[in-house]
Amino acid sequence: MSKMSELSLVVTELKRCGEALISISESLADLFSGNGDAHTTDQPEAEVPAPDEKPISLEAVRAVLAEKSRSGHTAKVRDLLEKHGAAKLSEIDPAEYPALLAEAEVLGNE
Repeated sequence: MSKMSELSLVVTELKRCGEALISISESLADLFSGNGDAHTTDQPEAEVPAPDEKPISLEAVRAVLAEKSRSGHTAKVRDLLEKHGAAKLSEIDPAEYPALLAEAEVLGNE
């Protein structure tokens, strides 16, 4: 993956995080400005649905795994792939991407 496409993935992810922060700040502003008074009653709060998240792309997972591999964690990356049922990233079910990405991001932080 070229540096520009990797940078593009990082910028896209940063933009998604920024949008999530804006949404959270607007919710907090509504809550504390009096628009959220309905939540201060003794009634139990309804569970707030998670914001619609864009599915994680193969390229985003590949970028993280490639970086971890370059950082000396190639064996651990292979173990993660095998744990998720494949020898190659392209064989992994896209539904597994969030869990795989979460596990990969902590490699090297242990």
